[in-house]
Amino acid sequence: MKKTLLTALLLLSVPAQAAPRAAPRVARASVSAESATESILPPAPPFSEDIQRALDELVRAELARGPHAGLSVGVLHAGKRWTRGYGWRDLAHRLPATPRTTYRMASITKSFTAVAVLQLAQQGKLGLDAEIQSLVPAFPPKEWPVTVRELLGHLGGVPNYDGPESSNNVRHLDTAGALALFVQKPLVAEPGTKFVYTTWGYNLLGAAVETASGQGYGDYLREHVFEPAGMRHAALDDYRTRDRQHAVGYRLEKRQLLPSQYLDVSSRFAGGGTRASVEDLLAFGQAMLQHKLVTADTARLMQTSMSTREGQLTDYGMGFAAYPLRGHYTVTHAGGQPETSTLLVLLPAEDVVLALATNLENDAKRLRRVSSRILETLLEDGQVRREASLEDPVDAVVHEGLARLFTYGLAYHQWATRGPGVLPEPGDLSAAFTQVSTLLDRARISENPQEAMARVREGHHPLADSLLIRVGAHMARTLEQVEGAQALLDQPRRGPLAFFNAYVAACERVNCPAPLRFGESLREDARRYEQDWRRSQVSELLHVRLDEVARPETLWPTLEAATAGVSTHPDYVEEMLQVAALQGRLGLREKQRRWLERAVALHPRSDEARQALAKLVGQDKPAPRSTPPRAPPVAVPVDPVPDNAGRLPKRAAQLE
Repeated sequence: MKKTLLTALLLLSVPAQAAPRAAPRVARASVSAESATESILPPAPPFSEDIQRALDELVRAELARGPHAGLSVGVLHAGKRWTRGYGWRDLAHRLPATPRTTYRMASITKSFTAVAVLQLAQQGKLGLDAEIQSLVPAFPPKEWPVTVRELLGHLGGVPNYDGPESSNNVRHLDTAGALALFVQKPLVAEPGTKFVYTTWGYNLLGAAVETASGQGYGDYLREHVFEPAGMRHAALDDYRTRDRQHAVGYRLEKRQLLPSQYLDVSSRFAGGGTRASVEDLLAFGQAMLQHKLVTADTARLMQTSMSTREGQLTDYGMGFAAYPLRGHYTVTHAGGQPETSTLLVLLPAEDVVLALATNLENDAKRLRRVSSRILETLLEDGQVRREASLEDPVDAVVHEGLARLFTYGLAYHQWATRGPGVLPEPGDLSAAFTQVSTLLDRARISENPQEAMARVREGHHPLADSLLIRVGAHMARTLEQVEGAQALLDQPRRGPLAFFNAYVAACERVNCPAPLRFGESLREDARRYEQDWRRSQVSELLHVRLDEVARPETLWPTLEAATAGVSTHPDYVEEMLQVAALQGRLGLREKQRRWLERAVALHPRSDEARQALAKLVGQDKPAPRSTPPRAPPVAVPVDPVPDNAGRLPKRAAQLE
């Protein structure tokens, strides 16, 4: 009875969230920063009208996919800015989302906490290698020591939520109460041996901030992170202090929007307990790129992926995920919890900040797609980035190696020369080039393609002496010396095959030493792949996704013909599954099955496509591979087109 009464009182203290009306399929409201409440950001020139129109159209196209509530988007690039709000921050009262709308930040809070910890480390008030118990006595000694550095990189072995009380907290807790939820629990791994993503670990860091600074966690953030960055609306989230600009949260059930379940985020205060607007996030991102909150050396530390004791990169530095994306070094964090989904992306070498926030929980995939399309528009001529599909398993391994030379080598080189980063020591490059040629040797791969693929995918890790990073960075450096810095900036648009073949051509021009050249077999593979990649393009799909086309059925004959008889072609699996899903929602089961069968035929190595078809037809095992007769290939396009350069890793959206 007492618990029921407490819950009722807590719910009564929450601003009323009336049941929303039928969910709009398209964002009817669109609000720019200029027409919303006064912007907190300093004046900045806008993008060209063409870019602004393209950004607006891509966001609207993404929102048209299905039900949505509100979405706020902010973009900074080379001094120019674009912000916009779509849909509704409050459906019941038809209040529009704007760039000023505040949302729960969820796990982006970890980035704020990491800045606080590293500021105090810069001041000598705490040590990164100090045991956390020295700062947080409430955390009792464990089987192994746990350091501040390990907690910053989720390598401390501290567990994450393990039950309703911890993950669905409805009580308002202070720091001691939040720590009491987990401090007696054992570690789940020896520190340094395994990446274990943990909000609780960041709560320990929040408590360490309080000890080292002598201030409450929220007070410290306000004075030393939010105010210096110009984040006027950022704060610890508390229902009692929200204003009317805060977004009402929603969840999706059976394609209907319902109010989110009540959650008090004080239990995750330093790992997911803040609120802010996309304008605040842009200000924070810009402050990070300009080293206003921490020094350049500290920024590099935060942006450098940690590694396990065995030498496996974790793709997470200190408070940020950090990894290459299509030749761009990407520093990012996502957030997700009841009421919200958020994403912050920084590209230090390209001077880009992207901020997205929505009041629809579990909407990470949509935010990833929007962020990817924005990067395509800003940096890659608006061309849709697709991975490559290769049916032959040996070709698949070789191509994977070429793609990793490109995305790791180019990204690390640009991060080190145009950002705060540093490259691995080059070491013996002649031996490294020989190792790569051996790694991608067709005869060796054919002995066991599966094991060969695993070796290639380990080639960038410290345990492999950062082989692919070192060789790829040398390739990028050579291209920059021969073709110039601007030509190197164009490489992400061109993709890994063009990158590899451009290096081969540059070596011919400047007569590279023989040990720094690749063998003829690998060069021939790369030429063949690039020729087939160009041949397989469909011009109507260079700047638009298949599932965004009004009548995708009309493009299927062209797509089928373009991809016939080639070793590599764009991977359309995800887009075709989206088309099939739409047919299913419309009740067109035969059309749905036809698109799934096409996806399997076009991508016979795709487990995702075969499993989707098997599920539809009610089979317990994956659908058999079947490749129908294919039409002749179409002509080779003249202009270069992008190929496999990788998608925004799912991990970025799983760090919530």
